[in-house]
Amino acid sequence: MSPTRIFALVGLAILIALPAVTPAYFLHLLIQILLWSFIYTAWALMGRFGFVSFGHGAFMGVGAYVPALLWSYYDVTPWIGIPLGVFLSALLALVIGYPCFRLRVVGHYFALVTLALSQVVLLSLTAARDITGGSLGFTPKAAGHSWYALQFPEKSYFYAIALLLWLIGLYVWQRIDRGINREALEAISEDEDAAAALGINVLREKLRVTIISASLTALGGAIYGQYFMYLNPDTVSGIAVSLQIVFAVIAGGMYSLLGPTAGSLLTLSLTEGLRVWFGTSYIGAANTIYGILLILCIIFMPQGIVGALRRVRLRREAPKAVPAE
Repeated sequence: MSPTRIFALVGLAILIALPAVTPAYFLHLLIQILLWSFIYTAWALMGRFGFVSFGHGAFMGVGAYVPALLWSYYDVTPWIGIPLGVFLSALLALVIGYPCFRLRVVGHYFALVTLALSQVVLLSLTAARDITGGSLGFTPKAAGHSWYALQFPEKSYFYAIALLLWLIGLYVWQRIDRGINREALEAISEDEDAAAALGINVLREKLRVTIISASLTALGGAIYGQYFMYLNPDTVSGIAVSLQIVFAVIAGGMYSLLGPTAGSLLTLSLTEGLRVWFGTSYIGAANTIYGILLILCIIFMPQGIVGALRRVRLRREAPKAVPAE
């Protein structure tokens, strides 16, 4: 067995055992880190191939609100509501992606279209205040400890669900990274005309990765909503959420398997640490410092944290030049 596989198995064993020795507060943070890592990994499936989307806040919002609303108003179990939310997000990705890819809307134009999509979903959720609670937020109907309602007061249940989701995200990443579709997507990101000339179905490949990314993001949003039991358009959808996803993935490293996870660990640690440090003093200082640190990270580590660590390791392993005699 290779050292990498042994290290992965040991790490997984530690993650599985963490709920038994971790205080409730830190377990709460770990659940958030795993959920956001899954969502960030879903975005990176597109971002790593140059398909920059600022609309994933829309997919997360749809995925979070659909099962919560169906459960609260119609007693539809989240086991049905979550797949429905994922399906609607995939349909939304198809409706937006097909005309964009068909008409060759690429680069910053595609980013602007997805940015508008994110804002449309945010405004729609806010405007439908009689149903969604608008800007005041929405609290799903409580059911106590219930598998039918997918609600658990004990954090260990959601930790197991979040860990499983994170592993699923890594598995999907690896399947795409090691599959033949990766070569096609890389060719498309370099030159669509050349890729089409080689026989690659550009429209199909771009739609496929977009729908997979949107579906996984919606799934992460659904579990996020089930865990927090409170939904607000500003925290699960909209431009702010979309930008948070993009910045975190870039900071962690979108071209490596654990880059989005590193981005999640960095951003949530910074957010929570600065919040505890400043508290109610110096209003806005925590967000300002957070933004500055994120900008510096992106400027000086364009390949992200994982990419920078990989470069350091390769530099150390590189054989030193032998001086000529």
